[in-house]
Amino acid sequence: MDVGDLKTNLKRAIRGEVKDDTATLTKMSRDTSLFMRMPELVVCPEDAADVSAIVKEVRAATDGGAPVALAARSAGTDMSGGPLTTGVVVSFTEHMNRVLEVGADYAIVEPGVYYRDFEKMTLEKGLILPSYPASRELAALGGIVANNSGGERTLEYGKTEKYVEELDVVLSDGSQCLFKALTPPELAKKKELKTLEGAIYRSMDALLTENAALIEEHRPKVSKNSAGYALWSVRDKETGSFNLAKLICGSQGTLALWSKAKLTLVKPKEHRAMLVIFLYDLAILPEIVKRVLPENPESFESYDDHTFELAVKFLPEMLMQMGLAKAARLGVDFLSEAAMVATGGVPKMVLMAEFAEDTTAEADRKALAAKNALAGLHVQTKIEKNEKESEKYWIIRRESFSLLRKNLHGLYASPFIDDFVVPPASYPEFLPKLNLLLDEYKSHFIYTIAGHIGNGNFHIIPLMDLSKEENRRVVLELAPKVYELVIREGGTTTGEHNDGIIRTPYLPMLFGAEMVALFAQTKEIFDPHNIFNPGKKVGGSFADIERDMIKAVV
Repeated sequence: MDVGDLKTNLKRAIRGEVKDDTATLTKMSRDTSLFMRMPELVVCPEDAADVSAIVKEVRAATDGGAPVALAARSAGTDMSGGPLTTGVVVSFTEHMNRVLEVGADYAIVEPGVYYRDFEKMTLEKGLILPSYPASRELAALGGIVANNSGGERTLEYGKTEKYVEELDVVLSDGSQCLFKALTPPELAKKKELKTLEGAIYRSMDALLTENAALIEEHRPKVSKNSAGYALWSVRDKETGSFNLAKLICGSQGTLALWSKAKLTLVKPKEHRAMLVIFLYDLAILPEIVKRVLPENPESFESYDDHTFELAVKFLPEMLMQMGLAKAARLGVDFLSEAAMVATGGVPKMVLMAEFAEDTTAEADRKALAAKNALAGLHVQTKIEKNEKESEKYWIIRRESFSLLRKNLHGLYASPFIDDFVVPPASYPEFLPKLNLLLDEYKSHFIYTIAGHIGNGNFHIIPLMDLSKEENRRVVLELAPKVYELVIREGGTTTGEHNDGIIRTPYLPMLFGAEMVALFAQTKEIFDPHNIFNPGKKVGGSFADIERDMIKAVV
């Protein structure tokens, strides 16, 4: 079957659109990663029945000897190449973009809804999904679930997996089912089904039971992880429940396509105070974290001097995205930062510890206690007592990656060591070694560092001229050296951005051959014909990275 036949069959099978015009294919060939893969078709399902029909047609083409892959896509903000494919893109934002219900402590959503629209509706009831990423204004729920995203509030609230209760999914034969927490008797009934769903429950229960010790041994020891398949999360130790939705979360669309999710929501504490720390000596960073964390900040974020300077440099462009009145107010607020840049007094790093409490007095008390805990250290501090005062710091932290992508002509923001996690206790040993390693490559790039300093999750974004072959070689040369340091300290290669094209080849290095074999078995159980996003999580290679890396700024 050629592409024309598949296109014809898909048009006949679904109510949504089937597209192959150049503009659409080109748009869908990119996300925010280093990669480009040109798809053959883009389909925009209207509902779960359409998703089921799409999977059946792709499966039929594959069974007929013309292997076709498909990849789910929502907002396309992925930094790992997760939604890129040379086959069929299933794009959810066009039609499957509704918030179906917001209850007392939950929401039911489709994958194509943008987080910014979703949050407007949850805030009407005083609720949020607290695992939103820094790209909250751009990202959609499809990717947030598929990547098991985290963000600035993860320190207090945990990652997306914690909030995924149920997922309606389409399996690799096109059948539909609901994954949710099952009691042991309910699991036994599922295992009796003479369907792919039943086969999945039988095989996954056996895999998890027979390899329980191995899986537990390799459970990541840091507080955030999106690497591999979360086999350790399926069975709840306390309740004994069995929930495959926890496995689908973070699987990057490689096991099933979700069409509807039930997500737990939380009521955030209303009153906030932020301790801003201007750090001029990175050597004392571990001590700062050690002294601030006992006050239990809701978030503890950071960005470095490069990010600070670029934000000031591109301040007009950044502010103009926010409306005239807000831009004018924030422009005045940024005067002190502009003066720092002008006088050369930029700190090495800006740290933001935000305290959220039920009362203003308690939030202020905690911020002050954290400030006092830093007495004797060479830092400058200030306390911002409400969200309006702290807004400018959040803007720099949240918008830094977008700023880099849009404004540094000739250099491309190149995420390839962008999301590792190490235990904060490792900072004294780890950070000097990391800085020495990065300095070895300073002729090839400049870089910015931002991230979640409270739980050891660093976002290092090199800025590179990818038209030069020697710079592209650095991507494959530097990453294993960084990850060797990370793994030696008990860390993980990705805390929230996931594996995709860029990190799948490092999974053996992180987990070892036995666990990678379990990942491959899991993929085989769910997707024996390998039609769901192949090469991500399982089967990806360094050759994929080399082949699909962009060769110029586009």
